[in-house]
Amino acid sequence: MQGVLYVSHGTRYEKGKQEAVDFLTNVRSSVNAPLQEICFLEICEPDVQEGVRRLVEAGASAITVIPVLLLTAGHALNDIPIELKNVKHTYPWLEITYGEPLGVQDRLIDVLEDRIREVSPQLEDDPTILLVGRGSYDPATRRDIETIAGSVENRLSTKVETAYLAAIEPKFNDVIEAWPRNSKVIVAPYLWFDGLLIQSMKKKVHDLQEAGVDVDLCRQLGDHRNIVNALIDRVHESFECPFVVIEAKN
Repeated sequence: MQGVLYVSHGTRYEKGKQEAVDFLTNVRSSVNAPLQEICFLEICEPDVQEGVRRLVEAGASAITVIPVLLLTAGHALNDIPIELKNVKHTYPWLEITYGEPLGVQDRLIDVLEDRIREVSPQLEDDPTILLVGRGSYDPATRRDIETIAGSVENRLSTKVETAYLAAIEPKFNDVIEAWPRNSKVIVAPYLWFDGLLIQSMKKKVHDLQEAGVDVDLCRQLGDHRNIVNALIDRVHESFECPFVVIEAKN
C-alpha cells in the first residue's frame, strides 16, 4: 500500500508549526494516496522515524518522501537522506522513494510578486526590493535566490537586492541596518511558513520604522494557491518518476 510522508523543516514557534500542519493537511486532501503522514526534520514531533513507523503500522509497503522545502540545499541533499537510510536499515523491505523540493518556478515567483504588491500595489516611490533567503553553504542556494531576484526585477522593473538570514553573506541585519534613510525598501522573505526567523525580521523592520526608515515587510509565501499546487505536483511527480530510490548500505 502506498504511503506519503511530508517532511517539513520544524520550528520552535508554535504558530509556524500549526501553519505548516494546516497547509499540508490541505495538500493531503488533493493527493490520491491511501496513507499520508506529516513529520518534521528537526525540533518538532513527530520526527521522520515516527512518521515512517505510523505509515508502516497502517499498512504501507512503499513510501514516497516529500521534502517540504523551497530550494535544494543541505536539508534536501544530506539531512533527509541520512534519516531515510536509517529508516531503510530498520525496514529493509520497505520501498522508499524521494521527491524533490519545489525549486525555482515561475508560479512561485508569481507568489512573491503577489506578496510584494500586497504592501505596495503600484510600487509607489520607486522602492528597492530586498529579497531575503534563509541561506545555505550550498552554492546552489545563492544561485537560486539570485535567479529569483533577477526574475522579480524584470517583472516589476524595479531594483532587487539579495540578503540571507544564515550561513552566507550579505546578512539581512547588516544590509537593512545600513539602508539609506532616504530610500524606500520592501523586504520580501523567500520563506514558506511563519517562524522565529520571520518574527525576528518583523521586530527588526518595526524598530527601523520607529526610527523613521521607509521600510515594509511582505508576509511569507504561506498558503498561496500556487504553492499548494506546486507541492501537489511534486507528490504526483514522485509517484511517476522519483529521482532517488533510497537503499540501505551494509
